[in-house]
Amino acid sequence: MGLINYPPREIYNFLSQNKPDYDHIILWMLNNNDICQWSQFTEEPINIPVGTLSRHLKKLKEDGFIDKVSRGNYKITLMGRNRFYELSKIAKNYRRLSYPPRIIKDGRNYSHWVLWMVYNNTYCLRKDFRNEPLSINNSSLSKNLSLLIEKGYVDEEDGKIKITSDGKSEYARILQNYNLNRQAILEEERKKIGYINKEVLAFFKKFKIEDEEVQFRFITYMLKLSFEKVNQLLKNKEKFYKILLFLSLNHPDRYPDFISSKDYSEIYKIKKTVLDYYIEEISAGKIYSTKFFKLSAPSGGIYYFQSGGKLEKMLQIITIEQITKMAYINTLFSKTLHTLPISIRNSIINQIFGQLKETLFHNDLRESLKDFLPEYIKYLSYKIKTKPEIKTSFDKLEGIIWQDMSEIFDSQFSEDLKDQYIEKIRDIENKIKIDPENIQLYESKIKILIYYNQYNKVIEFLDQMRERFPSKEIDIQMKKAFIFKKKKDIQTGLEIIQNLLQKYPQNAEILNYKAYWLQYLNKKEESLEILQELIKFNPDKGIYYDNYGEILMYFEEYDEAAKKFLKTLVMCNDEWFIYQTYIKLGICYKALNKIDLAIKNLKKGKDLIEKSSKIEDIKSKWLVIVDLFLSEIE
Repeated sequence: MGLINYPPREIYNFLSQNKPDYDHIILWMLNNNDICQWSQFTEEPINIPVGTLSRHLKKLKEDGFIDKVSRGNYKITLMGRNRFYELSKIAKNYRRLSYPPRIIKDGRNYSHWVLWMVYNNTYCLRKDFRNEPLSINNSSLSKNLSLLIEKGYVDEEDGKIKITSDGKSEYARILQNYNLNRQAILEEERKKIGYINKEVLAFFKKFKIEDEEVQFRFITYMLKLSFEKVNQLLKNKEKFYKILLFLSLNHPDRYPDFISSKDYSEIYKIKKTVLDYYIEEISAGKIYSTKFFKLSAPSGGIYYFQSGGKLEKMLQIITIEQITKMAYINTLFSKTLHTLPISIRNSIINQIFGQLKETLFHNDLRESLKDFLPEYIKYLSYKIKTKPEIKTSFDKLEGIIWQDMSEIFDSQFSEDLKDQYIEKIRDIENKIKIDPENIQLYESKIKILIYYNQYNKVIEFLDQMRERFPSKEIDIQMKKAFIFKKKKDIQTGLEIIQNLLQKYPQNAEILNYKAYWLQYLNKKEESLEILQELIKFNPDKGIYYDNYGEILMYFEEYDEAAKKFLKTLVMCNDEWFIYQTYIKLGICYKALNKIDLAIKNLKKGKDLIEKSSKIEDIKSKWLVIVDLFLSEIE
């Protein structure tokens, strides 16, 4: 063992300290030496008592701050270095930062620099990015930070920039873009898992989850699906874990084992309405980019498997192989996919089905699998058609094959509006030619385009509408802003609103929209200032009090939000939106633990919806929300 570096005397001089910080001392030693032996902590000049050393080493190891490399030998981990810098800051009132390696800085991708910094440091200040060695200029820094905040990858509060759970997932993804060695990537993944290790183990222990396959699947889902996306409604992380556990238990690999949502909700103490709602939202891909495919068993049980997971990857390989083989053979004999008879098209399904049911899925799932395959092939064809890069001849041929395949299965399995997309659009466009001033026809076309997530086409069409209906400019441009919001481009939506305000500076409706857009960007004070101005100049309009309360509610200021909602109810108890006010007030009271008032107002809002002569889509969504909260309480 070579020369050992010891900490400064003020750190280990116990006589001058009432409570020595043993963690700081141990981490200092390990941070400033490659490896330390047990004896180097117990001997001069450190002299940590043996029992004390044993406890602290065990705890630091459990927390992922150190590793035991061999008997009596220890080294620090990346998490341990961060913890050491944090403790050093407390002890000496300075911050020592970790900076990105050269390979990442050479890319000049500032958003990657920022993610690296906030992942590998407890928090960062803006000056940390502006100062050397990064030296990011103010304009670039503001632009990249705004984008990361908008995407939910980082938060900025009291000047401190910290990474979110979504940001940790994004950080792990971007590492794959760099030629880092395998060990470095594994170390980052280990660190990522370390964040959830203790609470997951506690959850497994509490609910006696001992099946290793279920445990592994659960952890995989946790790393993919962020609690932050649902914490506004769920609040309780354990409920989130129970939802993921339900998906983990009801996987095709576990067939015939199955647990219904009714039985599960009783055993695991979670409201069935809450469970059913989130399972549907998550499996449909409405909350996360990851979706879950469903297969039904003869018994009625539903099994879920994740897009991009092991089972779906194997399914994808087999499906692509069979379809590509068929396409190559028919190309060889000069047959296009469009000219194939229906029997041959059906044989594609049968060939894939035959291989799948023998290798991946239990035989009892064959009927559900056969129904599932056409939709899966359409999903896969869309995914392959939209691959961003086409580099080789094979890529080009693959693109052509799957474009044709998409059309085959679209035409063969057309049954509803979704499958009649082209026909419906064509029909509406013909009607527009006949009656070009009928704005309802334009609205119908937009709905279909949105249904298919054709957001770029919606934007183009809205530009055409603005030329046709200049008097509807505000409404059309706000629709455009909402489309950019759907595309997660909040900033562009805000720019549209700013442009409208330059043209219509006194328009209260546009100002109201701006307040919401600032809320989406987490600019609380600016958002509330706008509503204060609107209330000042329109003191009799209750909707502005309602909106004020909604923004306060978004930032979890439930007490103040409730006051605004009460003011709204006093001012305009017969307005069209008032059912929403009651429901939001009920949610606030629930958060404030005023359960009787919560139930009263939630039920009042629900009652107003149900008494309505017509329940539109928006009211249906509010019914789902109110039922969720009532099920949590009652």
